[in-house]
Parts: sequence; structure tokens; C-alpha cells
Amino acid sequence: MNINKEEFKKNVTSNLKTLFRKEIEEASKQQIFQAVAYAVKDYIVDQWIATHKQYEEQDVKTVYYLSMEFLMGRALGNNIINLCADKEIREALNELGLDLNVIEDQEPDAALGNGGLGRLAACFLDSLSTLGYPAYGCGIRYKYGMFEQKIENGFQVEVPDNWLKDGNPFEMKRQEYAAEVKFGGYVRMMRDENGRERFIQENYQSVRAIPYDLPVLGYGNNVVNTLRIWDAEAINTFNLDSFDKGDYQKAVEQENLARTICEVLYPNDNHYAGKELRLKQQYFFVSASIQRAVSKYMENHDDVKKLHEKVCFQLNDTHPTVTVAELMRILMDDYYLTWDEAWEVTKKSCAYTNHTIMSEALEKWPLELFSRLLPRIYQIVEEINRRFILLIQEKYPNDYRKIEKMAIVYDGQVKMAHLAIVASFSVNGVARLHTEILKNEQLHDFYELWPEKFNNKTNGITQRRFLLHGNPLLAQWVTDKIGSDWITNLPHLNNLAIYADDEKCQKEFMHIKYQNKVRLAAYIKEHNGVEVDPRSIFDVQVKRLHEYKRQLLNILHVMYLYNDIKMHPEKEFYPRTFIFGAKASAGYRRAKAVIKLINSVADVINNDKTIEGKIKVVFIENYRVSNAELIFAAADVSEQISTASKEASGTGNMKFMLNGALTLGTMDGANVEIVEEVGKENAFIFGLSSDEVIDFEKNGGYNPREIYNTDLEIRNVLTQLINGYYSPQDPDLFRELYNSLLDSNGYERADQYFILKDFRSYAEAQERVEAAYRDEKNWARSAILNVAKSGKFTSDRTIEEYVQDIWKLEKVKVEL
Repeated sequence: MNINKEEFKKNVTSNLKTLFRKEIEEASKQQIFQAVAYAVKDYIVDQWIATHKQYEEQDVKTVYYLSMEFLMGRALGNNIINLCADKEIREALNELGLDLNVIEDQEPDAALGNGGLGRLAACFLDSLSTLGYPAYGCGIRYKYGMFEQKIENGFQVEVPDNWLKDGNPFEMKRQEYAAEVKFGGYVRMMRDENGRERFIQENYQSVRAIPYDLPVLGYGNNVVNTLRIWDAEAINTFNLDSFDKGDYQKAVEQENLARTICEVLYPNDNHYAGKELRLKQQYFFVSASIQRAVSKYMENHDDVKKLHEKVCFQLNDTHPTVTVAELMRILMDDYYLTWDEAWEVTKKSCAYTNHTIMSEALEKWPLELFSRLLPRIYQIVEEINRRFILLIQEKYPNDYRKIEKMAIVYDGQVKMAHLAIVASFSVNGVARLHTEILKNEQLHDFYELWPEKFNNKTNGITQRRFLLHGNPLLAQWVTDKIGSDWITNLPHLNNLAIYADDEKCQKEFMHIKYQNKVRLAAYIKEHNGVEVDPRSIFDVQVKRLHEYKRQLLNILHVMYLYNDIKMHPEKEFYPRTFIFGAKASAGYRRAKAVIKLINSVADVINNDKTIEGKIKVVFIENYRVSNAELIFAAADVSEQISTASKEASGTGNMKFMLNGALTLGTMDGANVEIVEEVGKENAFIFGLSSDEVIDFEKNGGYNPREIYNTDLEIRNVLTQLINGYYSPQDPDLFRELYNSLLDSNGYERADQYFILKDFRSYAEAQERVEAAYRDEKNWARSAILNVAKSGKFTSDRTIEEYVQDIWKLEKVKVEL
């Protein structure tokens, strides 16, 4: 985009005066960020308006991507890059005496997500805009996100992530599209003048859903789609009558209901109130989104029965599954369709992405809670279930086990994954292995009934965020070698492969990696107070903390290496920096114990001068998109060590690969496809296969105590968990971790994620890493090949597959 530098500078200075009554010299860094962001937004809005005019003129089909999370990261830098205005804006700011990098650092990460689910949704929105496909992302405008993570005395402490305290310059409040969302009460049935049943919800509580729109820019194509996040407001903010009577609680009841809905992402559901709030959140954003989508369709069409021709609702995991029943409710109660008519529209409009093999993550709601909070929705779900059970009985007569395994409502629970599968025309997994496991194991009965619904869409990432923006040195090097086509056509990176054996290119590549390591080392020094050597191997595991992701295996191995160095100080050892970053859910006690263990081990190792800096351990506080960009660019080794069969896909593995890190991992999730692309010789694979894990889970045959009893070095490591070596003030601090590895209890097997079973294989793979890194030329060759072979893993490819196979959208060109 052509940016007039003089005009841009004038807009920035004008914004400072209008917003803050300040000149540049006296403005704070935050005020300057706001002024620059509003100046950039002026250019975006023109494209935004033009895009939606084009959509209306062409009467396009639109996908509504419904997700509890959108982990967008900072917006300013990404928007400037997608406007193709980085050079001009950088120069204009320099002329004002300002540094764009410093300005970008004033922007908080939007706290709208936490893990891979939310980051995938963000990548998908970027790709949809860049490819020119009409889309809305729909979610919640969380005031405090999940939490901001502080590490205090090694423990995770959760504090509110007040990301909106200075406002969000890129958002637009759209009061005109507000919707009412109802909770509780009861449903009364009446008959209209034609004798048809009508259902009316009465004595309910309700909130007003207010949309805030955020622009999602395509790269260099003038297309701007919308992320619509919903905030809640009280319909009657203050009940003066109740207040005057002394009932102060009732006076602000509506306001409290609205406020709690949007305060935090994933409230702790270890108690009933937390479960209720999660369900409220899900219905809140789904109901508002579906109401608006149907209303928007009806503004330009007169037959709601053809909704599916112009609208597709993509359910990003089970969280938005109430979409199914809410769409039925709207079609029947607001537009007076019969059940059969509404069902026909619904099952042609909804598609479901499954993101997990873990059964506990397939949401199940207590029937009592679900029916009390969403009485009309519950009625509809029960009717869908009744009709589905009739279908099962017809298909499998006298097979009660099928009903037990497939029913939507069963044993006092509403099973959301089952509802999603029954009502959707497409059910997809997110990596080839994951999809096969769903078809053959977890969802086999549904696959047997409807094989045509099931398909795979291997996840991807946006190279514009994670290479062009996150690693500008490498991005420029790539462009110098092969041109800039890779920015919108990532398979073009394959043209780099011819440089993998070029010694000059290898040196250039490793120098870029070194500079990125220096950058990360400076961040670690500033935030952790730990000096790390950028010449050491940067071995990195950053991701959500869950037992199946096996951060525990990683830190146990670090303890093992430390013991080895202490026992054999004369042994050659290439210096390592082990870098962790992870948030654990507030109520996930064992995951939080792993964080404490990592930090306790770091305290001991980092302060032991006798090992001469051979190992450093760093836990990066408050892992998020903005520091992730620094981490991916600097990593040498990408730890992707989940228990085989448990990780649906993973996308961190792709980000590391794109930035030239070598994968150390199990054959799990998308690791399988990464190894296929780059070759096993350019990765470090270890551990049980998914088939072996599934076999042990089904048939037994694994006893971790056998390993404990026969392997002295492993036994020593485990003993250090309970003898106070890393917790002298409280030797029992890590007792639960120790017990989980060796003892079964009423609800889980001993070492259920096979940490001890895979330990020796992992340690051997780590030895291969060290040996390989010593050969700098060969390491550089492998690293360049990882970049060259990462083309498949762009979210652009994933979105094209969704479009062709599921959504059936048409590309739109926008001219200004």
C-alpha cells in the first residue's frame, strides 16, 4: 500500500493532540503507541468498508468461525506488515524521532486466548483474509484473559491480565448489532392460531451482548475480514426499587451477571459455580453470533430455509456446540420453521473440528445444570437425542451398547462432541494420525455410521506472523535467496533446498540464528536475571502445560544430565540452555507442581558454579505470542515430546521448523508429517509409537516400577523428587509427581503418560542432538532443510482445504 509519509506523520501528531493534548516530546510511550495505531487504523478502515461492500454486491457465502479463543498477539506490527507499509511507516516514524520496535512493545497481547486452539484460530483468520475468503471470527471480549502468569518463589501465581486498561485502538463497538441472550427460567408451550406449537421462555434472566469488531487484514490485497468479540451489558443496569427497599444485592443483580460472563477465559471449573459460568459463556457468545448471522442473512434474503447456501458455522472444538440447538431454536421459535425444516438447514450449516483425543476434553455437561440454565436449548437437545436413538435402534437393532456409547444424553450428562457429530455435515481431525485415531478408536462408532462425514485437515500456521514479522533477519535472508513469493505461497520455500549444502549460506544462516539467540538471551537477562550463552544449544519446550505434553520428562532428563555432570566433571559436554514456557490451568495442581519443579531445578543448577555453565535452565514467565516470536527465532531444538497418540496436531512444532529448529519428538500429531517432509535424518525421533501406547492402554503390560527397580540412574532422579534435593524446605513438595510415576490409584494408571517407559529412548535421542550439533556444517544443512521443507504447514494450505472440501466459499477481489 502506498503510504504518504508526510500525511502519516501529520496524522500521528494530530492524534496525540486530539486524544491526549500532547506534543510528541511530552507524550508517553503508550500515548505514542495509541496515536500511531489510530493513524494505521485510518488506512485499514477504508479497506474494511470496501471489503464488506464487495461482499454485499457479490452476495457471498460466509464462514463464521466460532471459537472460545483467538490468541491474536499484538496487532500493530502485523497490521503494518499486511498493509505492506512497513518501510514507509518505519521511515516516517524515524523522521519523527520514533522507533517502531519500541512502539510495538507498548501494545499488550490481546488476552483473548491461551493455547494452540486460540492461536490456530488466529492463523486461520489471517489466512482467510490473505486468500480473499469472506469470514467472521466469533468469540468473547474477555476483560482479563485467562490470567497473567507471575512466577513467585518458583510457583505460578495467577493475576488478572488487564490488557484493556488503556483501551484497544483497533476495536470498534457496534452497539447497533446488540442481541439479547436469555438464561434460566422455564419454557411454556402454547398453540398459535394455526394450531402449531410455540415455545416461550419466561421468568428468565438476560444480558445484552454487544459486539466489538477487530479488523483482520489480508496481506497486500485490500481484504479486511472481522473478528467479532462479544461483551455483556446488563439490560437493566440498576433496580432503584430494590435498592430503596434495602435489597442492595438484587439492585445490581443484572449488572453482576453481565460482568462475570466476560471477565475471564476458562474460569476454574473444579466447582459448580465455575462449570455454570463456563456454560453461560459458551451459550452467550454462540447465541449472540448466531442471532446476528441469521439477521444479517435475512437483511438481503427472504427464505431462511436457504441459509446454508450463504452461511457456514465452523465449530472450533466442542465449546461452541450449543450452536446446533441455538440455530434450531432461532429457526423454529423466531422464523416458525417446522422441526424437519429447521433440522435440514442446521445439519447443512454446521461443521465440527475435533481438536483432542483426550476424553476429559470432550465436554460433558451435568444434565441438571444444562437443563436449568438453558431450558429451551435442553428441550431441543433432548429431541435431537430421541430421534438419534431411534436411528441407532433402526441401524443396530437390540444393540444397547451402541446407544450407551453414542447417545447425546446419557447417564445424567449432555455429551457435546456427540451433539456436534450428529448435527454436522463435516467432522474433521487436525493431523492425519489424529484423524485416523478418531476414526479407529475414540469416534469409531460414529465413523462406522457416517464415514462420509469424516475428513482430515492438518493444521497450519501463518508465515506472515511467525517468519516475516517474528524473524525479520531470516525473512530477509530467505527473500534475498528466492524472492518474496513465500509470503503468500509458503511451498516456494522449497527453492531454498539448493542452498543447504552451500558453505557460505550455512554460515550466513547460523549467524542469523546466533543473532536471534543474542536477542533472546537479552530478553532472558532482563526478565529472569539469568545469563545464558548464545553459543550453547537452545533446547526449547514452550506450550500449554499438560501431563501428556510431558514437560516432566524434559525436566527429569535435565536432572539426569546434571547428576551425570556432577558425577563425571571431566566428561565432554556441549553447553545447553533448556528453555521452558507454559501456563498451567489455575485448578490443575499437578501441572503447577511441574512448573515449581522446573524453577526449583533451575535455582539449583543455575547457581552451581562447579558445573561451569554447562547447563542453564530458564522458565520464561507469562508465555504469549509476543515473546513466542523471539523464542521460535532463537531455538536450535524443538521439543515435541508428547505421549504418542495424545497430541492432536500441535502447531508450535511447525513454527519452530519454519524458523530452522530441528524437531526432537515422538511420532505424534503433526510430527509424523513433519518428519515425512524433512526426512528422519533431519529430526530426532524417539519413544513408543501411537499403536504401542494404545496397546498398553488396552491390554496392560507396563509396570513403571520394573524400570525404577532396575535402572539406578532413573531411580536416583526420582529419589531427588522426595529427598529434598530440590526442595530442602519441604521434601514432600514433589511427592505427588513421584507417586504419579510409580503408583496407580482409583482413577489413573501409574505413569499413565509413559514417561519412564520413554526416558531411555529420550536420553539417547538427546545424545544424538549433542553429537549432531558439534558438526556445525551438517547442523546448518539440516536447519536450512527444515525451513525449506516447511511449506506444507502454512495455514493458507489448511484454509484452502477447508474451503474446497467443507465451506465452499468464493474468493473476492477488493479494489480501492
